[in-house]
Amino acid sequence: MRTRPLLLALPLLALTAAGIFFSLPNLLDRRMNSVEAPAPYPASEAALKVHDKLFIADLHDDVLLWERDLLKRHSYGHSDLPRMLEARAALQVFSTVTKTPRGMNIQSNSADSDNITLLAMAQRWPRATWDSLLQRALYQAEKLRLAAANSDGRLVLIRTRGDLAAFVQAWQQDPQRVAALLSTEGLHPLEGQLSNLDRLYDAGFRIAGLTHFFDNEVGGSAHGLMKGGLTPFGRQVIDRLQEKSMLIDLAHASRPLIDDVLAMATRPLLVTHTGVEGTCPGPRNLSDKHLQGIAATGGVIGIGYWDTAVCATSVAAIVKAIRYTADKVGVDHVALGSDFNGTVHTPFDVTGLGQLTEALLEAGFSRSDIAAIMGGNVQRLLLANLPGD
Repeated sequence: MRTRPLLLALPLLALTAAGIFFSLPNLLDRRMNSVEAPAPYPASEAALKVHDKLFIADLHDDVLLWERDLLKRHSYGHSDLPRMLEARAALQVFSTVTKTPRGMNIQSNSADSDNITLLAMAQRWPRATWDSLLQRALYQAEKLRLAAANSDGRLVLIRTRGDLAAFVQAWQQDPQRVAALLSTEGLHPLEGQLSNLDRLYDAGFRIAGLTHFFDNEVGGSAHGLMKGGLTPFGRQVIDRLQEKSMLIDLAHASRPLIDDVLAMATRPLLVTHTGVEGTCPGPRNLSDKHLQGIAATGGVIGIGYWDTAVCATSVAAIVKAIRYTADKVGVDHVALGSDFNGTVHTPFDVTGLGQLTEALLEAGFSRSDIAAIMGGNVQRLLLANLPGD
């Protein structure tokens, strides 16, 4: 009889299937967070002299989505603490991704499917995260807190203006440290409850993206089905965010949503990672009107590094978008918004930032302009607009 061999084979098949399932996140991480060329990324001596004096800030990194130890150096993905320190990165905004639709695209997505559930299971996230977007955000926040606690002071969580001021003072004495801020990639983790904004705030979130790749309870996404403006609930959320001194991020927002938030804004607005229509047309890239409106609030626009943001995978394309934005609204409103580890293909990993400094020099930006773009503008905005102590 063949029954016994078959029964003996079933556990082996189950183990093989489990092994494949649990290894998929690492394979996806390696494949989807890719670079055009591997490190090292050489830059001229003149550029490195400028680069090594910069306070560098990046407004968007999705590394918390992946079960990759942030404190260890990796040969794949776009960033980790050792590579950030090598690049002299000073401040990183870490975003939490909690839901993405199947078949995700930049044109039109419904909210009735989700890729992150299986990813959470395969990465052995806590059971509570499997069916709660709020718990996914809180879990990623806890991952960052633990990484900071185990970093020997090299990764420093920032929640207040005082925290950042103290960090900058320490950084000036020893730049081998990185400030870390928490952001949401969309406010669907609120799960329709305004009180959950307090839970996110208490967990350390200080920047709130309103939407991601689908319309949610707050308003329309640039990639959603309806692409509408703020909902009545969304208007309550905007009021509460401003009341709590949480910065509003308009990345991925529909055009009506941007218009509605601009009409309500009493504080500077952010776009943490984006492109601009002036160099790269696209559904989420900012129009001149919206560039000007966001700048008028005193806000900052983070230029992305990937193809649909800048229409090429090159340093030159990033600098072209930076130049356009600076010419349109002023250097003081331009920043970096890499979208590292956000399933994007970029020209370099974080250790290649010296090439960006070199390209900005070659494009005719002054050293003071480069200092502003590479991080000074973000530092200024946060020191003025984070919650007080």
